[in-house]
Amino acid sequence: MTLEQTIDELAKRAKVASATLMALSTETKNNILSTMADLLTLQKLHLQAENNKDLEAGSEKGLSPAMLDRLRLSDEVIDSMIVALRELCMLPDPVGKIENFVKRPNGLQVGRMRVPLGVIAMIYESRPNVTVDAAALCLKTGNAIILRGGSEAIHSNLALATILQQALTEHNIDKHAVQVIPVTDRLAINHLLTLEEDIDLVIPRGGEGLIRFVSETSRIPVLKHYKGVCHIYVDKDADLDKAIPLVINSKTHRPGVCNALEGLLIHNDVAETFLPAVVKALTACGVELRGCARSVKIVDQIKTAGEEDWGTEFLDLILCVKVVQDLEEAKQYIQKYGSQHTESIITENYSTAQRFIAEVDASAVMVNASTRFNDGGQLGLGAEIGISTTKLHAYGPMGLEELTTRKFVVFGQGQIRE
Repeated sequence: MTLEQTIDELAKRAKVASATLMALSTETKNNILSTMADLLTLQKLHLQAENNKDLEAGSEKGLSPAMLDRLRLSDEVIDSMIVALRELCMLPDPVGKIENFVKRPNGLQVGRMRVPLGVIAMIYESRPNVTVDAAALCLKTGNAIILRGGSEAIHSNLALATILQQALTEHNIDKHAVQVIPVTDRLAINHLLTLEEDIDLVIPRGGEGLIRFVSETSRIPVLKHYKGVCHIYVDKDADLDKAIPLVINSKTHRPGVCNALEGLLIHNDVAETFLPAVVKALTACGVELRGCARSVKIVDQIKTAGEEDWGTEFLDLILCVKVVQDLEEAKQYIQKYGSQHTESIITENYSTAQRFIAEVDASAVMVNASTRFNDGGQLGLGAEIGISTTKLHAYGPMGLEELTTRKFVVFGQGQIRE
């Protein structure tokens, strides 16, 4: 078969498999997830042998130590996948839940039932553990999934797909509910993104370049976030002792992730007090600071920021600092340079906090909390497939409910429309 025929066949099989998943009981889905966990345990050595092929090829291609570390399926990484599968069994199943049930004046009873989306295509980079996480979340919500990981992880991903499909087969479920695209040719993605009759949603996870490519190429709806440019605004009524550890945690806990802090906004009234203290704490953690003219005058360790620095997702120990006159200027800055990911205010003023919550547009808006909390596990979802900064149909971390949609269900006793 040609490359296009291979992808066509894969998508059609996923469509057929998705229809069989819709009626699965929660018990059956949990049993499959449990079997997946058991098989990962039993086949750990085989999985790591396949992973070593990717690691060796990556070393020959000159992948960085950080990239190789993300690629490695260590005992700890595999154990974490097993734990995640077992924890997913414990989460409530949203499929079939009827919400907003009301009785109409004519006696009709109307509700909205949560149902699977259908077929999801996941396009992602690096970490092969995403293969298991995404497949498990889709199975729990009755969705079939087509997985296209990075070429650097092809052996690992195919080995994981074989294990996941074995679990499906052992429970007499169509194994094509979970499929990994078996080729690394980028043309496979191009063709996959044209198959709107078979695929219901595309979720890209990776760098901004990948996500923009998918968004611009796809005929299928795409849930995306281009980048995570997150800010903290330190208000004039902030508890400054509380603010410093919040800024440090947001920036330095894991600087290379999408919910890490990239911009610090400080009210002019507290800038001369707060800036020296927070800069001392940040530089002690190895953070480079780039700021506005006002901030540079207050603290000479801050370098003058270039226009290209504002709104940049550094994913590194670099932080932009700007002194603003008030909440209104902070909001305008966030609107211009933010990415609708995570925005936080530090204040003890209830009215100011409420304005920030109501008037700042982001998938998560926080008061006196680290930006690092915009994460499915931290927000109580249990697990997530990614964070969406689009608004249709999910905004923020996508857990189980966000992998479903709702259809109307109507119960009557013979009513006719007049």
